[in-house]
Amino acid sequence: MRIAVTGSIATDHLMTFRGRFADSLVVEQLDKISVSFLADTLEIRRGGVAGNICFGMAALGQRPLLVGAAGEDFGDYRSWLTRHGVDCNHVHISDSRHTARFVCTTDDDMAQMATFYAGAMSEARLIELGPIAESGLDLVLVGANDPEAMLRHTDECRTRGLTFVADPSQQLAFADGPFIRKLIEGADYLFTNEYEAHLTEQKTGWSADDIAAQVTTRVITKGKDGAVIVTRGEDPIEVPIARETRRADPTGVGDGFRAGFLTGLSAGLEYRRCAEIGSLLATYVLETVGTQEYVLDTSAFLDRLAQSYGDESAADVEPHITCARP
Repeated sequence: MRIAVTGSIATDHLMTFRGRFADSLVVEQLDKISVSFLADTLEIRRGGVAGNICFGMAALGQRPLLVGAAGEDFGDYRSWLTRHGVDCNHVHISDSRHTARFVCTTDDDMAQMATFYAGAMSEARLIELGPIAESGLDLVLVGANDPEAMLRHTDECRTRGLTFVADPSQQLAFADGPFIRKLIEGADYLFTNEYEAHLTEQKTGWSADDIAAQVTTRVITKGKDGAVIVTRGEDPIEVPIARETRRADPTGVGDGFRAGFLTGLSAGLEYRRCAEIGSLLATYVLETVGTQEYVLDTSAFLDRLAQSYGDESAADVEPHITCARP
């Protein structure tokens, strides 16, 4: 499948706080909040939802198309992604803004506080999918991005008859009901985590059944409780999380899941297998600091898949992934 991933391209500044944010928050005083946390470490890494998803897909042997906007400082990042198998020919380069920045602090409970600077991302609204689609597109993921870009890409998918994934994620926090409804109406897939699923229903005023009438398949990640896939007219599919060896940083875990799920879709695998690949790749992200710092070995990946989901799962997936290392 030829898959285009639209969304943010960013540099991540990741810090750790040895303590609990909750211990410094006074519920009755949140309207006057003014707190500072002493960071223990700082890691500067490549990120952004589109960059992360594309990297994960490429790590499994896919060649996704990255569609987004970045600054002139994107050169090293472009080389990194291209070297790992991502098609970066459709990245718009701003001549006046820096690549977006994500600044995030994680505490000992894996709770996070973050700020996102859009920068060049605001020019993603200038990107048209039409020229990209001329060579054929099997699927478009519309990820968190400049709001106007998200609407434009979604509208183009509908008018051009392109199969698309609605994945608004972080942008749900600012968006109102009408905006969210425009993003998900007619989507073939809707990706959210559990909190975002409730937020979507609350802001749109749509029930789960109403959303099912708009979206063919809904994929909801539930943290330690795994993921659930709900397809219109079918029984829900529950998939537990993959076994982890350690927990280093949760940043980008959701992007890892999406990359694995899309890889499964590209291979024509059933949704359960798609979610199993996604859950395992998310675990690799969790086990490393930085969203694109993991390295995959095909044999090790399949072994871990078998340990978490059984030999049959590994056998089904084996013909469809090719990692950098055997």
